[in-house]
Amino acid sequence: MTRVFSGVKPTGHLTLGNYLGAVRRWVDLDQRQSDALFCVVDLHALTVDHDPARVRRLTRQAATLLLAAGLDPELCTVFVQSHVDEHTRLSYVMECVATDGEMRRMVQYKEKAARERERGGSVRLSLLTYPVLMAADILAYGTDEVPVGDDQTQHVELARDLAVRFNQRYGHTFVVPRATRPGVAARVMNLQEPTSKMGKSDDSGPGIVYLLDEPDVVRKKVMRAVTDSAAEVVYDREERPGVANLLEILAACEGGNPEALSGVYESYGALKKDTAEAVVELLRPVQERHKALCADPAYVEGVLRDGAEKARRMAKPMVDTAYRAIGLLPA
Repeated sequence: MTRVFSGVKPTGHLTLGNYLGAVRRWVDLDQRQSDALFCVVDLHALTVDHDPARVRRLTRQAATLLLAAGLDPELCTVFVQSHVDEHTRLSYVMECVATDGEMRRMVQYKEKAARERERGGSVRLSLLTYPVLMAADILAYGTDEVPVGDDQTQHVELARDLAVRFNQRYGHTFVVPRATRPGVAARVMNLQEPTSKMGKSDDSGPGIVYLLDEPDVVRKKVMRAVTDSAAEVVYDREERPGVANLLEILAACEGGNPEALSGVYESYGALKKDTAEAVVELLRPVQERHKALCADPAYVEGVLRDGAEKARRMAKPMVDTAYRAIGLLPA
């Protein structure tokens, strides 16, 4: 079977964008059609200033929400990155294959480093090197496909480059992975800033629908979504990003087509109302299941423990092979 690997970073509460852009595909397709691994990549959360207790809390919450959304440990492997040492073992080896120039060309590093310089500060070294850790996450499992959004495609390309380079220098070791992208609502945008992604790390709130938001909070956020001054409801992502975002969210919730839906509505109010109700109904079973799982923490802990053991058994032979190939003496 095709092996799929993907992860979620516990830097904030999971959002509607995370669900529609990634998690629902993992549940509906990837875990059923592939040998799939899904990881809470908590080591990546350490690349910026953070509260240790919050990282632990968000890691548990993210894992619980993945299970609540429908990931089934009988069908896939669910685990926490830091519970499997092979990720960091392989990361250093891949740092010895990557170049400084490659790291500094990463868009996210350049953007965050520039913002910190403007404030008179500097970023952590781990922010520069974390794309190599991400490559190790992927390559350790012989991954064939990595379902990602547009903002992570560059990092999968780096993993491909490093795999090819390692194979050429030290002998064929790694599978060269490829990025795959979901269809509608692959990138859900912020309701208040529809040209920006609905990111979980942004705690501004009003433009972000969180998976655990109460129904009335969801309705309020959607009804206050930014649109534009035009009267017609038209799907145009470039010229009418706010309206396009609502249409894409509604289409993703109901399995429709955003362009076709645009002809159904004569007012923004009606579109917002239907979108809000569609989101509420989409999130209802996830929230109910999350509540049940929170009442049974031993179950979640057991899933993560078993998932880490399974992941470790899968990754260790690959990492051991890479160690030997690059010249390290076996223990």
